[in-house]
Amino acid sequence: MKQKDALFLPPYLAVIAIVSLSMAAMAQQGNAELGNRLAAVKQSIAQNQQRLHQYQWTETTEVTLKGEPKPPKQALCQYGPDGQIQKTPIMQEGAQQQRTGALKSRAIKKKTEEIQDYMDQVKTLLTLYVPPDPQKLQQAYQTGNASLSKGASQGVVILAFHNYDKPGDELTITFNAQRKKLAQLNVKTYMQDPSESVTLDAQFASLPDGTNYPQKTVLNMAAKQMVVTTTNSQYQKLQ
Repeated sequence: MKQKDALFLPPYLAVIAIVSLSMAAMAQQGNAELGNRLAAVKQSIAQNQQRLHQYQWTETTEVTLKGEPKPPKQALCQYGPDGQIQKTPIMQEGAQQQRTGALKSRAIKKKTEEIQDYMDQVKTLLTLYVPPDPQKLQQAYQTGNASLSKGASQGVVILAFHNYDKPGDELTITFNAQRKKLAQLNVKTYMQDPSESVTLDAQFASLPDGTNYPQKTVLNMAAKQMVVTTTNSQYQKLQ
């Protein structure tokens, strides 16, 4: 085909060419918007983590095992020099007596230790997701495993990251782009085997100075029929 003939495509080919160019332009625009939103999310997370290190707070944990609620536990929390959260248990009235009675049974003690060990493993796994790792977010974006959609409220966007840490997992961040704060975070992952599913739903709130924090998280470990609900409150700045 001569060059001048190439300028005069049949109608159906011209339509295909126009549609292809439009789709390519839209994809490029969408990818740029996703990149901008991701940059804002990473900046918000980094700045907020610095602010949280200035606080101590009370953590209340409620466990439901096979539909049976266990006595709630409380701990005073703050970030240590290593960047990890340090927890000091708050002994509630009557808790010591109840604990002593439970330890009389070896079977109960063994079962309690097994559950605690499993929970510790789950918590270690979730540190890969909460707070989100900026490098893993960027990697998911660069490999085409990130997507962007609009939230139910104005100014809210949803960023979903597939294969974030392991094949088949998903991290979803609901981000208030106007306030530049996380509103919600959802994790779908698993332990060693995909049949051991683990989900985490976290709702965020803000302190008077604008610091964002996970107000309530619900951790569901289906394999153990266990649900752990954690509420963070009574934030106070460290002296």
